[in-house]
Amino acid sequence: MVKYSCLPFHEDGPRGEGGSLGLLLKLKPKESQKRGAESHSLVTHKKRSAHHLPSPNPRQCISEGSPYYPQKSVPRRKQLDHYAIIMFPLTTESAMKKIEDNSTLVFIVDVSTSRHHIKQAEKKLCDTDVAKVNTLIRPDGEKKAYV
Repeated sequence: MVKYSCLPFHEDGPRGEGGSLGLLLKLKPKESQKRGAESHSLVTHKKRSAHHLPSPNPRQCISEGSPYYPQKSVPRRKQLDHYAIIMFPLTTESAMKKIEDNSTLVFIVDVSTSRHHIKQAEKKLCDTDVAKVNTLIRPDGEKKAYV
């Protein structure tokens, strides 16, 4: 409620007559509304973006995430050089007997190599001419080559 004693009045007349106080009371809310509207229009509030909200745990590491599909359709096969083709010679008793009796070397080779590749690798690494290559795949999954 408005106290009339605290409001100023015009010099035209006392509070009750002349309507100066009534005029003042009628104008006062509009002026305040006008001032309020002006003050709101002058101050610009920047709206906060909701896209980058703070994480619940700021120290938490956010990973990149796995892709939905592989970037390459087929992974590239490793190239086999001569050292990758022939892994190691076999030194069991039966392999030693083959070397002594038939002059046949026995190697464990890569499973995906062909006889032609084994022949080329043996020629390059051991500097020997290869007459024939026999291969078999052992029960443990490794390939054995008789050279």
